[in-house]
Amino acid sequence: NLDPFGFYHEIPPKSASLVWDLTYTWNDGDWMQQRARHNAFDAPMSIYEVHPGSWQRTEQAEGAPLTYRQLTLRLADYVQHMGFTHVEFLPVMEHPFYGSWGYQTTGYFAPTSRYGTPQDFMYLIDLLHQHGIGVILDWVPSHFPGDEHGLGYFDGSHLYEHADPRLGFHPDWKSFIFNYGRNEVRSFLLSSALFWLDYYHADGLRVDAVASMLYLDYSRAEGDWLPNLQGGRENPEAIAFLRHLNKAVHHHYPDIKTFAEESTDWPMVSRPIDTGGLGFDFKWDMGWMHDTLTYMQRDPIHRCYHHNDLTFRQLYAFSENFTLPLSHDEVVHGKGSLLHKMPGDDWQKFANLRLLLGYMYAQPGKKLLFMGSEFGQWSEWYHERGLNWYLTEHDGHAGLQHWVRDLNILYRETPALYVRDCHADGFQWVNCHDAASSVLSFLRLGPTPMECVLVVLNFTPVPRSNYLVGVPIPGTWEVVGNSDAVCYGGSEAGHTGAMCTNPIPSHGHFQTLTLTLPPLGVMFLKPATS
Repeated sequence: NLDPFGFYHEIPPKSASLVWDLTYTWNDGDWMQQRARHNAFDAPMSIYEVHPGSWQRTEQAEGAPLTYRQLTLRLADYVQHMGFTHVEFLPVMEHPFYGSWGYQTTGYFAPTSRYGTPQDFMYLIDLLHQHGIGVILDWVPSHFPGDEHGLGYFDGSHLYEHADPRLGFHPDWKSFIFNYGRNEVRSFLLSSALFWLDYYHADGLRVDAVASMLYLDYSRAEGDWLPNLQGGRENPEAIAFLRHLNKAVHHHYPDIKTFAEESTDWPMVSRPIDTGGLGFDFKWDMGWMHDTLTYMQRDPIHRCYHHNDLTFRQLYAFSENFTLPLSHDEVVHGKGSLLHKMPGDDWQKFANLRLLLGYMYAQPGKKLLFMGSEFGQWSEWYHERGLNWYLTEHDGHAGLQHWVRDLNILYRETPALYVRDCHADGFQWVNCHDAASSVLSFLRLGPTPMECVLVVLNFTPVPRSNYLVGVPIPGTWEVVGNSDAVCYGGSEAGHTGAMCTNPIPSHGHFQTLTLTLPPLGVMFLKPATS
């Protein structure tokens, strides 16, 4: 068996634990002092989700994964250039099966040795911090694999997992479920979480598969699960553990953030523990992801009948602190890449994807985008090969990449797009009822009235001229972002530059802009300040 608390293990398929000294001299003091500001609820957070073994590969014939140190400067420079604020790594904790992407963890205290030593991984985080980039680690306390050298049946007894398979075996993933009722198990997992925040200076933890922890009947048929003592389906021991986890990590590291991948309507996931919440800082908005992708995959001619897929989110958008995820889960297992999902010919596919990403950046909530989506991979992500970087030499892909970079810059430089992400007073519909044209318009509201941003989205390939939009500020408005610009691969059909309001009441305002809406495009407009 491997040492469950081991800091370093042999490269799989070998599995022995190695005695290892974790001494490392950090050079990220400036970042650590300012981390609370970078991680604040009212700060911009644009997360680039990365699988370290397949972001890029070496130029050798076999295309081996980059080491941590080879990855460091390439990734830090690229993420900084693209304007993302954080990197989120798929689980780097040691895992025997590479195809699990790290979600079948055996080494809860060890970064995988596939890419180098623990110090090499520290160096990667250190350099990202020196480039002003935060690091979030994916962490899996929900289940673990049944490999013989792992935690399952560790000492000949069910030490870490439940003995009863109705509680201790996960039918979907063929893995073991931690027994959260045992003090020792809770201590083991809590120690692991604090370890990554302490020794590796992680700025946040994304907790995987929270829904599978909360429900005793998760993905189980009738008769294959045991109710709790009150006869319900909730798992009180897991709930207590998650609250204890969030309380402990925020006590020791008040400037880090925790994220819950929670796909159900469980209430108050990102609300304080003392008010009945689970204590996470953010929850992934899986509903937004599902509804939006379902809508975007429709032929635009049918979108007018599904307008509610776009507007429904505002009924719950501020019930939690949300992160909007377009993650790795959406581009695998036959789902197709984001670009491949989009309808129409190639021009329309790129326009639709630029529109989708502009819509994500315009919505309240922090942002997460999986690697490769920023330049439009045609193929699904596959962990055994690098991304198709050669595509960025072609106009459509380069234009999309340029758009994402400019979106990140616009987002970070525009307080209205992030300071009130978690408050209803930061969002105001202008017109959510124009289903016939498949057009949405809304305001993001900043610290002062003049800092508002108008967002207008046209989800059809039909340009719309003389389109009236009511606005709260009279005078000149400037287009500060247009996904249809030629530099992004667009047709330049929409308004550019500045325009003046007319004193015509519309949409509850006393001033109106008359716009030309680009096909399958989004425009961001701000009041001119001088």
